[in-house]
Amino acid sequence: MIYSRNLLYSGAAYLLVPWALFHLVRRGIRYPPYLRRWHERFGFVPRVHADHLIWIHAVSVGEVRTIVRLVRYLRREYPGSRILVTTMTPTGSSQVRQSLGDDVLHCYIPYDVPGSVRRFLDRVQPKLAFIVETEFWPNIFRLCEERAIPLFLVNVRVSPRSFKGYRRFPRFTRNMLAKVDMMAVQSEEDAERLRILGAPEEVIHVTGNLKFDACSPGDVADGNGSLRRQWGKSRPVWIAASTHEGEEKMILGSFRELRKQHPTLLLVIVPRHPERFARVARLCERSDLQVALHSECRGDLPPTVDVLVGNTMGELYKFYAAADVAFIGGSLVRHGGHNLVEAMVVGVPTVFGPHIFNFEQSSNIALQNGAATQVRNAAELAGAVSSYLDDPELHARAARAATKVIHDNRGSLQATQDLIRRTVTAPGPRAV
Repeated sequence: MIYSRNLLYSGAAYLLVPWALFHLVRRGIRYPPYLRRWHERFGFVPRVHADHLIWIHAVSVGEVRTIVRLVRYLRREYPGSRILVTTMTPTGSSQVRQSLGDDVLHCYIPYDVPGSVRRFLDRVQPKLAFIVETEFWPNIFRLCEERAIPLFLVNVRVSPRSFKGYRRFPRFTRNMLAKVDMMAVQSEEDAERLRILGAPEEVIHVTGNLKFDACSPGDVADGNGSLRRQWGKSRPVWIAASTHEGEEKMILGSFRELRKQHPTLLLVIVPRHPERFARVARLCERSDLQVALHSECRGDLPPTVDVLVGNTMGELYKFYAAADVAFIGGSLVRHGGHNLVEAMVVGVPTVFGPHIFNFEQSSNIALQNGAATQVRNAAELAGAVSSYLDDPELHARAARAATKVIHDNRGSLQATQDLIRRTVTAPGPRAV
């Protein structure tokens, strides 16, 4: 039965390849990097000549940022090993180069079809594999087990939506999870969902959320300094980060309301996907707003600019540090939200919408501690942002709460490192 289900899954995966290619073309029309390096997505990656290779998969930008410190630990712990980081997206690829440079090898992960995965594993021959967060790939898991490659899932979370989906195929899911050697899980809720799905109890370890350890205020070189001076120190700044299709119109409506009380307010919009940068800028211009692109700004921002579109990669931390209030996108539409920890690290009060199922744990922690406000719809967004801009004491309390949340929830990196030391067979000679 399990064998037949694997065949059905693999057959479906092959049938979906044309759709995946169409998706790449569609996105590549607006963002050309999606049109490049397709051969890697079918396992045609450069051969790696290394006695010991550690493979880490981090799907996109957020996951790459999350594992930067873990990668540096692995480099120190196993100095004789090379490290390969794979991503799914071009933005993730750019983040690898920006954050880790030549310290690691990089390519795209292959599609989860048997031929592509076998070709990839033949060419890189990892001795140990790490997969970050919610990336469950049945063929990758199965072929790692067949080749005796220890598989370690890091910073695992299982959203209610994913949990519901996996429960529809209990035997298949149980068989897939049985191939994992160790799971470092974000929370007890995630651990319980994995137990229900059939993951072996002995492989599940609650280590906390690595995102809380991913960055500290000192890592944000710009801090609240030069970028804020360029934007105008006397101007209030509201950042709407990681926005999705449909959200910008709501945000611009709230912005018009906020400008009635705060006429000098600067809105910084950072769309989640780079192929939407130009489209969002045009949307703002059609709303009769003066728009500037961050990539084209040199020196001080003219006070006549109403909206700044963050159209560069890898600078979100700096934008947060220079803002007064942050809205976390993907939450007014049914995407499931995005990581608000990056804003809390620099003590910025956050606002998000009702759809936070992808970041439920960290969002609830922020709400419970007074570091964030949740709104039910776009109509409430302007009021929530205004409350932070109008009330310095409320703003200060939220900022202190954000800093405390980060401090109280650190420790996942150390816990994950300790787990690796205790449970993972060394892929190469450890540092002495």
